[in-house]
Amino acid sequence: MSVTAPSTEHETDAEPESKEDRLRTYLREKAADGEVYFKGKFISEEVDLSPKEIGALMVKLSDTASDLEIEKWSYTSATTWRVARA
Repeated sequence: MSVTAPSTEHETDAEPESKEDRLRTYLREKAADGEVYFKGKFISEEVDLSPKEIGALMVKLSDTASDLEIEKWSYTSATTWRVARA
């Protein structure tokens, strides 16, 4: 028989970070000193997202993240993204 501890207020306040928030935080840190160039397949393990998820989120973030400049930079076997602080 297992016993589950009652839920506390602190547990309900700690919402897990969304995939979009996790990527936005990562990009802000990497671009803190200027700009960064990357391919999703090379950062996927660091942000725990698939390259496909990163690509979809980058398009979304380019419209919604007002503190970041995000652009598709080039395409050679995968999209290279340029990210800079706005």
